[in-house]
Amino acid sequence: MEWEIVIGLETHTQLSTKSKIFSNSSTQFGAQPNTQANEVDLALPGSLPVLNRGAVERAIQLGLAVGGHISPRSIFARKNYFYPDLPKNYQISQFEVPVVQGGSIRFFVGDQEKTVNLTRAHLEEDAGKSLHENFTGPHGESSTGIDLNRAGTPLLEIVSEPEMRSAAEAVAYARTLHSLVVWLGICDGNMQEGSFRCDANVSVRPKGQAEFGTRCEVKNLNSFRFLERAIQYEVRRQIELIEDGGKVVQETRLYDADRDETRSMRTKEDADDYRYFPDPDLPPLLIAPDWIERVKAGMPELPATKRARFETELGLTGYDAAQLTMDRAYSAYFEKTAQELPQDQAKLAANWVLGELSAALNRDETPIAQSPVAPQRLAALIKRIIDGTISNKIARDVFAAMWANENGGDPDAIIEARGLKQISDTGAIAAMIDTVLAANPAIVAEYHAGKQKAFNSLVGQVMKAAKGKANPQQVNDLLKEKLGEPGQQ
Repeated sequence: MEWEIVIGLETHTQLSTKSKIFSNSSTQFGAQPNTQANEVDLALPGSLPVLNRGAVERAIQLGLAVGGHISPRSIFARKNYFYPDLPKNYQISQFEVPVVQGGSIRFFVGDQEKTVNLTRAHLEEDAGKSLHENFTGPHGESSTGIDLNRAGTPLLEIVSEPEMRSAAEAVAYARTLHSLVVWLGICDGNMQEGSFRCDANVSVRPKGQAEFGTRCEVKNLNSFRFLERAIQYEVRRQIELIEDGGKVVQETRLYDADRDETRSMRTKEDADDYRYFPDPDLPPLLIAPDWIERVKAGMPELPATKRARFETELGLTGYDAAQLTMDRAYSAYFEKTAQELPQDQAKLAANWVLGELSAALNRDETPIAQSPVAPQRLAALIKRIIDGTISNKIARDVFAAMWANENGGDPDAIIEARGLKQISDTGAIAAMIDTVLAANPAIVAEYHAGKQKAFNSLVGQVMKAAKGKANPQQVNDLLKEKLGEPGQQ
């Protein structure tokens, strides 16, 4: 039987406010346990929550960026459940009316463009954290510690429709969403610190069946690799279970990275189990149109807008434009490079930023903001390709020297010092071609016999004689002129 995978993601984005969503406690990461939780975070008697305006404005930014509807009136509810790291025994969240409804995320899987619609994005507070390691009880038994520093940290939970059909799609969607929230500055995106983590709702169904299968939710995936591996495992588990005659049970599962498997955590709760009801301590959140306009005016150019501009104004492909707008720093670097070049050479600039530059940054694990090769210097190198001073092949050697700061990283100085200027003198190239043809009569005969590979071999011989410095186009043109058409003597 052929199976179809159905995936929806719930993404918890920690908002970049300095204080918590309902109190003035700090959100700084890495503080000593239980030093950043006050009476409001703990819901002590007599304490009252006060909504953080900055958290709301960050939610508005996300809504504008994804084209969602920003609710003029939304409400907060109490979501009741009982864990040691939830001191209130409820979490303040939004249920019936979230702050953002709808919207969509566009992204590429390989070179294929996809769109996933969003159900909602709602504000809520985070719970604390249970620490299961390095705690020993009075009799040597293992214990669990509770750190409530994270309790009350502002989250924006972004919920997708179940429209993804593979682990690769889910990862591409998550990467694009991650890039967007970092681009906007509403989240630092640090997955190791838990600032961006995903819950994956996974189910399978026979291909062609309209009805969804029973889903399982894999919680708290804090890396793209874990997200992909967890989904792949869960899909295999569900298919094998059904094909062996069993039934998938709706439940919450955890991913064990050491064993590369998911395991049951608890039976999945539904909304009824959480006994949602409006929080009596918080009035409805009212967002007036002029507030939305003020937030919009302070936002950076959105990735989708910049991407469309790169396509229409600079002639980039949709794929290249999407890659360059995945990261704000990359986008800025490319624009600074392209500004130094003729507009019709933007594609060449994109090739260098996404190719040679990206490879060097990844190899040396260097952020683009700390690139040893500045955008203006990369543009200067590309100009030497455009004006024929060097070939694209030699330019890669020059770039490596620039990366190593040879001759101060100046491409012209490197070209001059190494004697890399391209030979464009027709007479000199013609003389080299004559020498190569005289020395390789067998290959010339193969060409005249109609073997195209022989031509490429002769080109290689000429470039070798020129030590790679002959203008490749001139070599091709002059060689064809001297040899005539293939198969002709």
